[in-house]
Amino acid sequence: MTEALWYDALGVPHRRVMGTARIVSLVPSLTETLFAFSLGEAVVGRTGFCIHPAEVKGVPKVGGTKDVRLDRLFALEPTHVIANVDENRREQVEAIAAAGIEVIVTHPCRLEDNVALFRLLGGIFDREDAAEYAVEAFTGALLQARSIAAELPPERVLYPIWREPWMTVASSTWISAMLEAVGWQTWPAIEEPRYPVIDEDAVRQAGIARVLLPSEPYRFTEAHGEEARRLLGADVPVTLVDGEMVSWYGTRAISGLCYLAALRQDLAGPRSA
Repeated sequence: MTEALWYDALGVPHRRVMGTARIVSLVPSLTETLFAFSLGEAVVGRTGFCIHPAEVKGVPKVGGTKDVRLDRLFALEPTHVIANVDENRREQVEAIAAAGIEVIVTHPCRLEDNVALFRLLGGIFDREDAAEYAVEAFTGALLQARSIAAELPPERVLYPIWREPWMTVASSTWISAMLEAVGWQTWPAIEEPRYPVIDEDAVRQAGIARVLLPSEPYRFTEAHGEEARRLLGADVPVTLVDGEMVSWYGTRAISGLCYLAALRQDLAGPRSA
């Protein structure tokens, strides 16, 4: 009988854990997902940005997503480390792998990648039932979101992630895919760079219908709305959004899609019968 293998975002094969796993998660979205899969007791380390669920507070921190304290991580003697292409520094991830620790690298960009991600974690850590439950819930939420998009005219939106300089997201990002699910098309329609600096002249010609200001990674507030309008040179609607609901994947994406579907409907207003 052929042994089952699960392949991560780099194409590296992983086998099901035999024995007790000791996991350090360097990805906030996936720390939350591990707990949702009833793997909380196996999580022995996390970043300071891994703040969900509340039970994670008792798990030791190993620094931030970009500045992992390798000494702290190695002291925890993990069997597995979960990393992400966008969120963690390549040289640190390579150093962890060089130390003989099994590193699971993730990189969801399309919404369908979340299904493979559930099955990757469920397969490796013997939580396949939990993974399939998550797949079913995610698929249902995605269908709901896309049904809302089908009912409404598409809108071109600007989704800044930083200011000084103002930066946004490319169409190849997870954020863009989440917004596209409800009919919000992010500008610019490029794949690279994934997080471009906003060209002020170009964005003023882009026909932006709405600005969505997220709560992370930069914590935008209502006070930044007027700055965004000056950037665009137009009086466009500005809406504050929960950045976690848009940018977190894993199990959070289930509630994230429901959140975006409801928000899109609310902002569209009542429709005539």
